[in-house]
Amino acid sequence: MGSEKMEQETTASRSFWSDIDMRAVAPFIALLLLLIVGALANPNFISITNLSNVATRSAFIAIIAVGATFVISSGDLDLSVGSMLAFVASLMILFMNSGVIADPLLMLLAAVLFATVAGTLCGLFNGLITTVGKIEPFIATLGTMGIYRGLTIWLAEGGAITLRSPDIQEIYGPVYFGSILGVPVPIVCILAVTLVAAFVLYRTRYGRHVVAVGSNRDVARYSGINVDKVRTIAFMAQGLCVAIAVLLYVPRLGSTSATTGILWELQAITAVVVGGTALKGGAGRVWGTICGAFILELVGNIMLLSNFISEYLIATIQGSIIIIAMLVQRTLTRKS
Repeated sequence: MGSEKMEQETTASRSFWSDIDMRAVAPFIALLLLLIVGALANPNFISITNLSNVATRSAFIAIIAVGATFVISSGDLDLSVGSMLAFVASLMILFMNSGVIADPLLMLLAAVLFATVAGTLCGLFNGLITTVGKIEPFIATLGTMGIYRGLTIWLAEGGAITLRSPDIQEIYGPVYFGSILGVPVPIVCILAVTLVAAFVLYRTRYGRHVVAVGSNRDVARYSGINVDKVRTIAFMAQGLCVAIAVLLYVPRLGSTSATTGILWELQAITAVVVGGTALKGGAGRVWGTICGAFILELVGNIMLLSNFISEYLIATIQGSIIIIAMLVQRTLTRKS
Protein backbone atom coordinates (compact mmCIF):
# COMPACT_ATOMS: atom_id res chain seq x y z
CA MET A 1 0.00 0.00 0.00
CA GLY A 2 2.85 2.38 0.89
CA SER A 3 4.62 1.82 -2.43
CA GLU A 4 1.36 2.30 -4.36
CA LYS A 5 0.70 5.57 -2.53
CA MET A 6 4.24 6.78 -3.23
CA GLU A 7 3.87 5.85 -6.89
CA GLN A 8 0.58 7.76 -7.11
CA GLU A 9 2.20 10.84 -5.53
CA THR A 10 5.12 10.61 -7.97
CA THR A 11 2.74 10.33 -10.91
CA ALA A 12 0.69 13.29 -9.66
CA SER A 13 3.88 15.32 -9.23
CA ARG A 14 4.99 14.52 -12.76
CA SER A 15 1.54 15.38 -14.08
CA PHE A 16 1.65 18.73 -12.26
CA TRP A 17 5.00 19.72 -13.78
CA SER A 18 4.04 18.45 -17.23
CA ASP A 19 0.88 20.59 -17.15
CA ILE A 20 2.93 23.78 -16.63
CA ASP A 21 3.63 25.64 -19.86
CA MET A 22 7.30 26.48 -19.44
CA ARG A 23 7.19 28.85 -22.41
CA ALA A 24 4.76 31.01 -20.42
CA VAL A 25 6.59 30.71 -17.09
CA ALA A 26 10.19 31.00 -18.34
CA PRO A 27 10.15 34.82 -18.91
CA PHE A 28 9.11 35.46 -15.31
CA ILE A 29 11.73 33.07 -13.98
CA ALA A 30 14.32 34.88 -16.11
CA LEU A 31 13.10 38.24 -14.76
CA LEU A 32 13.45 37.01 -11.16
CA LEU A 33 16.98 35.70 -11.81
CA LEU A 34 17.89 38.99 -13.47
CA LEU A 35 16.69 40.91 -10.42
CA ILE A 36 18.88 38.73 -8.22
CA VAL A 37 21.91 39.24 -10.48
CA GLY A 38 21.33 43.00 -10.53
CA ALA A 39 21.04 43.16 -6.75
CA LEU A 40 24.34 41.28 -6.41
CA ALA A 41 26.05 43.52 -8.99
CA ASN A 42 24.97 46.78 -7.34
CA PRO A 43 22.98 47.28 -4.11
CA ASN A 44 21.27 50.36 -5.61
CA PHE A 45 19.81 48.25 -8.40
CA ILE A 46 16.99 46.82 -6.31
CA SER A 47 15.84 50.20 -4.95
CA ILE A 48 12.30 51.33 -5.68
CA THR A 49 13.60 54.47 -7.37
CA ASN A 50 15.83 52.56 -9.79
CA LEU A 51 13.22 49.92 -10.63
CA SER A 52 10.60 52.63 -11.14
CA ASN A 53 12.94 54.45 -13.52
CA VAL A 54 13.60 51.21 -15.39
CA ALA A 55 9.87 50.51 -15.78
CA THR A 56 9.26 54.10 -16.91
CA ARG A 57 12.01 53.95 -19.54
CA SER A 58 10.69 50.64 -20.83
CA ALA A 59 7.26 52.15 -21.55
CA PHE A 60 7.95 52.94 -25.22
CA ILE A 61 9.17 49.45 -26.14
CA ALA A 62 6.65 47.72 -23.88
CA ILE A 63 3.64 49.44 -25.47
CA ILE A 64 4.96 48.98 -29.02
CA ALA A 65 5.68 45.32 -28.22
CA VAL A 66 2.07 44.81 -27.10
CA GLY A 67 0.99 45.72 -30.62
CA ALA A 68 3.73 43.49 -32.04
CA THR A 69 2.27 40.61 -30.02
CA PHE A 70 -0.91 40.78 -32.12
CA VAL A 71 1.00 40.98 -35.40
CA ILE A 72 3.37 38.14 -34.53
CA SER A 73 0.57 35.99 -33.06
CA SER A 74 -1.24 36.25 -36.40
CA GLY A 75 1.87 34.96 -38.17
CA ASP A 76 3.17 38.30 -39.48
CA LEU A 77 6.05 40.65 -38.68
CA ASP A 78 6.37 44.45 -38.62
CA LEU A 79 9.87 45.88 -39.07
CA SER A 80 8.70 49.47 -39.47
CA VAL A 81 7.70 50.37 -35.90
CA GLY A 82 10.79 52.44 -35.07
CA SER A 83 10.55 54.46 -38.27
CA MET A 84 6.78 54.73 -37.87
CA LEU A 85 7.20 56.21 -34.38
CA ALA A 86 9.68 58.79 -35.69
CA PHE A 87 7.33 59.71 -38.54
CA VAL A 88 4.18 60.00 -36.40
CA ALA A 89 6.03 61.95 -33.70
CA SER A 90 7.35 64.35 -36.35
CA LEU A 91 3.85 64.87 -37.75
CA MET A 92 2.50 65.50 -34.26
CA ILE A 93 5.15 68.10 -33.41
CA LEU A 94 4.72 69.85 -36.76
CA PHE A 95 0.97 69.95 -36.19
CA MET A 96 1.43 71.55 -32.75
CA ASN A 97 3.95 74.02 -34.20
CA SER A 98 1.49 75.05 -36.92
CA GLY A 99 -0.59 77.09 -34.48
CA VAL A 100 -3.87 76.35 -36.26
CA ILE A 101 -5.58 76.31 -32.85
CA ALA A 102 -4.79 79.21 -30.51
CA ASP A 103 -5.71 77.58 -27.21
CA PRO A 104 -2.77 75.38 -26.04
CA LEU A 105 -4.98 72.75 -24.37
CA LEU A 106 -7.28 72.39 -27.37
CA MET A 107 -4.25 72.25 -29.65
CA LEU A 108 -2.75 69.48 -27.54
CA LEU A 109 -6.00 67.47 -27.55
CA ALA A 110 -6.27 67.87 -31.32
CA ALA A 111 -2.63 66.78 -31.70
CA VAL A 112 -3.26 63.67 -29.58
CA LEU A 113 -6.20 62.73 -31.82
CA PHE A 114 -4.13 63.53 -34.91
CA ALA A 115 -1.24 61.30 -33.79
CA THR A 116 -3.60 58.45 -32.86
CA VAL A 117 -5.24 58.53 -36.28
CA ALA A 118 -1.89 58.87 -38.06
CA GLY A 119 -0.41 55.86 -36.27
CA THR A 120 -3.47 53.73 -36.93
CA LEU A 121 -3.44 54.70 -40.62
CA CYS A 122 0.25 53.77 -40.87
CA GLY A 123 -0.64 50.37 -39.44
CA LEU A 124 -3.52 50.07 -41.90
CA PHE A 125 -1.12 50.92 -44.74
CA ASN A 126 1.23 48.12 -43.64
CA GLY A 127 -1.67 45.72 -43.34
CA LEU A 128 -3.13 46.46 -46.76
CA ILE A 129 0.24 46.11 -48.47
CA THR A 130 0.66 42.73 -46.81
CA THR A 131 -2.84 41.34 -47.31
CA VAL A 132 -4.27 43.05 -50.41
CA GLY A 133 -0.88 43.41 -52.06
CA LYS A 134 0.02 39.81 -51.18
CA ILE A 135 3.55 40.83 -50.22
CA GLU A 136 5.43 38.98 -47.49
CA PRO A 137 5.25 41.06 -44.29
CA PHE A 138 9.03 41.01 -43.91
CA ILE A 139 9.47 42.65 -47.33
CA ALA A 140 6.42 44.93 -47.03
CA THR A 141 7.38 46.41 -43.68
CA LEU A 142 11.04 46.57 -44.67
CA GLY A 143 9.85 48.84 -47.48
CA THR A 144 7.61 50.97 -45.26
CA MET A 145 10.44 51.21 -42.73
CA GLY A 146 12.45 53.01 -45.42
CA ILE A 147 9.43 55.11 -46.41
CA TYR A 148 8.66 56.33 -42.88
CA ARG A 149 12.32 56.98 -42.10
CA GLY A 150 12.82 58.86 -45.38
CA LEU A 151 9.72 60.99 -44.79
CA THR A 152 10.95 61.83 -41.29
CA ILE A 153 14.31 63.00 -42.64
CA TRP A 154 12.50 65.02 -45.34
CA LEU A 155 10.16 66.67 -42.83
CA ALA A 156 13.11 67.54 -40.59
CA GLU A 157 15.18 68.66 -43.60
CA GLY A 158 18.00 66.48 -42.35
CA GLY A 159 17.96 68.02 -38.86
CA ALA A 160 15.56 67.90 -35.93
CA ILE A 161 11.92 68.86 -35.40
CA THR A 162 11.39 70.54 -32.02
CA LEU A 163 8.22 71.54 -30.20
CA ARG A 164 8.32 75.34 -29.99
CA SER A 165 5.35 76.27 -27.80
CA PRO A 166 6.34 76.60 -24.10
CA ASP A 167 2.65 76.63 -23.11
CA ILE A 168 2.04 73.24 -24.71
CA GLN A 169 5.27 71.90 -23.20
CA GLU A 170 4.10 72.96 -19.76
CA ILE A 171 0.72 71.27 -20.16
CA TYR A 172 2.10 68.18 -21.90
CA GLY A 173 5.12 67.52 -19.65
CA PRO A 174 3.24 65.70 -16.85
CA VAL A 175 2.08 63.05 -19.34
CA TYR A 176 5.58 61.57 -19.10
CA PHE A 177 7.09 63.13 -15.97
CA GLY A 178 3.96 63.17 -13.81
CA SER A 179 2.42 60.47 -11.61
CA ILE A 180 -0.98 59.13 -10.60
CA LEU A 181 -1.27 58.18 -6.93
CA GLY A 182 2.50 58.05 -6.78
CA VAL A 183 2.81 55.79 -9.83
CA PRO A 184 4.59 57.31 -12.87
CA VAL A 185 2.18 57.97 -15.74
CA PRO A 186 4.14 55.79 -18.25
CA ILE A 187 3.78 52.79 -15.91
CA VAL A 188 0.04 53.46 -15.63
CA CYS A 189 -0.12 53.57 -19.44
CA ILE A 190 1.71 50.24 -19.69
CA LEU A 191 -0.79 48.61 -17.33
CA ALA A 192 -3.82 50.14 -19.09
CA VAL A 193 -2.66 49.12 -22.58
CA THR A 194 -1.72 45.63 -21.39
CA LEU A 195 -5.04 45.05 -19.63
CA VAL A 196 -6.99 46.06 -22.73
CA ALA A 197 -4.76 43.99 -25.02
CA ALA A 198 -4.96 40.94 -22.74
CA PHE A 199 -8.75 41.17 -22.66
CA VAL A 200 -8.94 41.44 -26.46
CA LEU A 201 -6.50 38.61 -27.10
CA TYR A 202 -7.77 36.19 -24.46
CA ARG A 203 -11.46 37.03 -24.04
CA THR A 204 -12.81 38.11 -27.42
CA ARG A 205 -13.67 36.42 -30.69
CA TYR A 206 -11.10 38.54 -32.50
CA GLY A 207 -8.37 37.33 -30.14
CA ARG A 208 -9.27 33.71 -30.84
CA HIS A 209 -9.22 34.46 -34.57
CA VAL A 210 -5.73 35.98 -34.27
CA VAL A 211 -4.41 32.79 -32.70
CA ALA A 212 -6.25 30.63 -35.23
CA VAL A 213 -4.87 32.58 -38.18
CA GLY A 214 -1.36 32.39 -36.77
CA SER A 215 -1.66 28.66 -36.17
CA ASN A 216 -2.86 27.72 -39.65
CA ARG A 217 -4.26 30.20 -42.15
CA ASP A 218 -5.79 27.60 -44.43
CA VAL A 219 -7.69 25.93 -41.60
CA ALA A 220 -8.79 29.35 -40.30
CA ARG A 221 -10.03 30.31 -43.77
CA TYR A 222 -11.97 27.06 -44.14
CA SER A 223 -13.49 27.74 -40.71
CA GLY A 224 -15.05 30.93 -42.03
CA ILE A 225 -12.53 33.40 -40.60
CA ASN A 226 -11.73 36.44 -42.72
CA VAL A 227 -7.96 35.96 -42.55
CA ASP A 228 -7.01 39.16 -44.35
CA LYS A 229 -9.27 41.23 -42.13
CA VAL A 230 -7.82 39.69 -38.96
CA ARG A 231 -4.25 40.34 -40.15
CA THR A 232 -5.01 43.91 -41.23
CA ILE A 233 -6.61 44.74 -37.87
CA ALA A 234 -3.52 43.31 -36.12
CA PHE A 235 -1.33 45.74 -38.08
CA MET A 236 -3.72 48.57 -37.17
CA ALA A 237 -3.41 47.59 -33.50
CA GLN A 238 0.34 47.80 -33.94
CA GLY A 239 0.00 51.28 -35.41
CA LEU A 240 -2.26 52.35 -32.56
CA CYS A 241 0.27 51.13 -29.99
CA VAL A 242 3.01 53.04 -31.80
CA ALA A 243 0.82 56.15 -31.59
CA ILE A 244 0.34 55.66 -27.84
CA ALA A 245 4.12 55.35 -27.48
CA VAL A 246 4.43 58.61 -29.44
CA LEU A 247 2.11 60.34 -26.98
CA LEU A 248 4.58 59.41 -24.22
CA TYR A 249 7.72 60.06 -26.27
CA VAL A 250 6.98 63.64 -27.39
CA PRO A 251 6.63 65.19 -23.89
CA ARG A 252 9.83 63.45 -22.80
CA LEU A 253 12.15 64.98 -25.41
CA GLY A 254 9.93 67.36 -27.38
CA SER A 255 11.99 66.65 -30.49
CA THR A 256 12.51 64.10 -33.24
CA SER A 257 15.29 63.50 -35.75
CA ALA A 258 16.54 60.97 -38.28
CA THR A 259 17.83 58.77 -35.43
CA THR A 260 14.57 58.60 -33.45
CA GLY A 261 13.40 55.02 -32.91
CA ILE A 262 16.38 53.34 -34.60
CA LEU A 263 16.52 49.59 -33.72
CA TRP A 264 13.27 49.84 -31.74
CA GLU A 265 11.80 47.18 -34.02
CA LEU A 266 14.56 44.81 -32.84
CA GLN A 267 13.78 45.58 -29.22
CA ALA A 268 10.02 45.16 -29.70
CA ILE A 269 10.38 41.82 -31.47
CA THR A 270 12.89 40.67 -28.86
CA ALA A 271 10.48 41.58 -26.05
CA VAL A 272 7.70 39.58 -27.73
CA VAL A 273 9.88 36.51 -28.33
CA VAL A 274 11.47 36.63 -24.87
CA GLY A 275 7.94 36.89 -23.47
CA GLY A 276 7.06 33.49 -24.90
CA THR A 277 5.10 34.40 -28.04
CA ALA A 278 6.00 32.07 -30.90
CA LEU A 279 7.66 33.96 -33.75
CA LYS A 280 5.90 31.68 -36.26
CA GLY A 281 2.52 32.72 -34.81
CA GLY A 282 -0.32 30.84 -33.18
CA ALA A 283 0.42 31.79 -29.57
CA GLY A 284 0.33 35.22 -27.97
CA ARG A 285 1.36 36.14 -24.43
CA VAL A 286 0.72 39.80 -23.67
CA TRP A 287 1.93 39.74 -20.07
CA GLY A 288 4.99 37.79 -21.14
CA THR A 289 5.71 40.55 -23.66
CA ILE A 290 5.70 43.17 -20.89
CA CYS A 291 8.01 40.92 -18.90
CA GLY A 292 10.29 40.69 -21.94
CA ALA A 293 10.40 44.49 -22.29
CA PHE A 294 11.34 44.83 -18.62
CA ILE A 295 14.07 42.22 -19.06
CA LEU A 296 15.62 44.18 -21.93
CA GLU A 297 15.62 47.41 -19.93
CA LEU A 298 16.96 45.65 -16.84
CA VAL A 299 19.84 44.20 -18.84
CA GLY A 300 20.79 47.69 -20.01
CA ASN A 301 20.40 49.04 -16.48
CA ILE A 302 22.68 46.36 -15.02
CA MET A 303 25.28 47.12 -17.68
CA LEU A 304 25.17 50.81 -16.71
CA LEU A 305 25.42 50.15 -12.98
CA SER A 306 28.22 47.59 -13.23
CA ASN A 307 31.58 47.43 -14.94
CA PHE A 308 31.20 43.88 -16.26
CA ILE A 309 30.29 44.81 -19.85
CA SER A 310 30.54 48.07 -21.77
CA GLU A 311 27.26 49.95 -22.11
CA TYR A 312 28.04 50.37 -25.82
CA LEU A 313 27.37 46.66 -26.28
CA ILE A 314 23.67 46.92 -25.30
CA ALA A 315 22.46 46.35 -28.88
CA THR A 316 24.81 43.35 -29.16
CA ILE A 317 23.42 41.88 -25.95
CA GLN A 318 19.83 42.45 -27.11
CA GLY A 319 20.55 40.73 -30.43
CA SER A 320 22.06 37.81 -28.53
CA ILE A 321 19.01 37.62 -26.26
CA ILE A 322 16.60 37.12 -29.19
CA ILE A 323 18.79 34.28 -30.54
CA ILE A 324 18.95 32.62 -27.13
CA ALA A 325 15.18 33.08 -26.67
CA MET A 326 14.51 31.39 -30.02
CA LEU A 327 16.76 28.46 -29.06
CA VAL A 328 14.97 28.11 -25.72
CA GLN A 329 11.57 28.24 -27.45
CA ARG A 330 12.62 25.52 -29.87
CA THR A 331 13.88 23.32 -27.04
CA LEU A 332 10.70 23.75 -24.99
CA THR A 333 8.55 23.09 -28.08
CA ARG A 334 10.35 19.82 -28.78
CA LYS A 335 9.93 18.69 -25.15
CA SER A 336 6.23 19.48 -25.20
